[in-house]
Amino acid sequence: MVILTLNCGSSSAKYQVYDWDNKDVLAVGIVERIGLEYSTIEQKSTGKEVYEARFSSPTHMEAIQLVLKMLVDEKYGCIKSLDEIGAVGHRVLHGGEYFKKSTLVTDEVIEKLKEIIPLGPLHMPANIMGIEVARKLMPNVPQAIVMDTAWHQTMEEAAFMYAVPYSWYKDYNVRRYGFHGTSHLYCAKRAAVLLGKENKDTNVIIMHIGNGASGCAVKNGVCIDTSMGLTPLEGLVMGSRSGDMDPAIIPYMCKNLGVTPAEMDTLLNKKSGLIGICGKSDRRDVHTAALEGDKLAQLGIDMEIHRIKKYIGAYAALLGRVDAVVFTAGVGEMGDHIRKGALSGLENFGIKLDEKKNALSHCRNTETCISADDSPVKIFVIPTDEELVMTEDAFALMNGTYDIHTNFHYTFESPDYVNKARARGLVENLKKTPELESIIAHPVRK
Repeated sequence: MVILTLNCGSSSAKYQVYDWDNKDVLAVGIVERIGLEYSTIEQKSTGKEVYEARFSSPTHMEAIQLVLKMLVDEKYGCIKSLDEIGAVGHRVLHGGEYFKKSTLVTDEVIEKLKEIIPLGPLHMPANIMGIEVARKLMPNVPQAIVMDTAWHQTMEEAAFMYAVPYSWYKDYNVRRYGFHGTSHLYCAKRAAVLLGKENKDTNVIIMHIGNGASGCAVKNGVCIDTSMGLTPLEGLVMGSRSGDMDPAIIPYMCKNLGVTPAEMDTLLNKKSGLIGICGKSDRRDVHTAALEGDKLAQLGIDMEIHRIKKYIGAYAALLGRVDAVVFTAGVGEMGDHIRKGALSGLENFGIKLDEKKNALSHCRNTETCISADDSPVKIFVIPTDEELVMTEDAFALMNGTYDIHTNFHYTFESPDYVNKARARGLVENLKKTPELESIIAHPVRK
């Protein structure tokens, strides 16, 4: 049996096919430019040629139809029949106050999701559309939703409430929800394995740094605070999002620029962050420009590092004892200059980076330990695997064995767990950089 996971954005649909019995990824793919003059698809099936094509996809219906067709394609596909799909897991941005954990999709669930569209107007309509299309095309296959917000539901009121009129929370659900939950869940539980501790005994700080970025403080294995808020706009400096700022700036600049609240929302989400400072959001481009003397690119890097460092210090204060700091997602995994800058000067917190190890850790698929040998706090780079969390939740829901993450045991929480797809990637990494073997983070047997 295989599990299909779908992550539908406003103009894209990412997908993965996972062989549950053999614990291996069979295919990954993405459809982009949905709703534009033409769409594109790229699919990589294990042992097959990469499939790339342009096609017409006015809506997610055409996109997902093509995805299902290509999964069973003799030349490019990964399964013989759609009957092999046992469940579909959908990533959903927001669970609001309704969904505290993953759940199977019903008509009632979809209606509840539609009610909370105002909490995520940029993402929720596409998430819901993907679910509805998949249900229509695969009516007999169980469908599950996995919320970005679910992991953060363990926060206490003092952490998730804002100091605004309480009626805003009661009447309009204004509170901190947090996002990147599946990523933070995966990294928290993998960090416990690498530390040789029970999840419930582990205190870690996780920095998910990609185009979107968020931090999470994990105490005794659960989230106690996170940087994103009602929406993904709050917190760290991101590729195109502002992160933390004085709220009074908004009415001030609305007046000065003559823009509407909706236009200001677009400015803060799409035209701020690094792209607002230096005109670039891809960290590779920003780093290259800084090395070539671009002062605004260097300013953007300095601002990003400053904000990450500030959150690490704040979370260390909340946790008291810190077992590990974890970096994940594209920049967290590849941006050694960001990690170096963010961790420098934190020795008084017991966080000591080994710069040579840090420079070596510049690859995908490999869990590494980059802290100095005498560092009281471990520093891990853990490639996140949100799709695996979605896969396991979907399988367990279909199988009737699922429970909230504080009671549920994932396969990747075992020291003996082997991700076959990543193992293949690690072999390739070691061929390119044999020295990488010296910093691989191995599970500690209890």
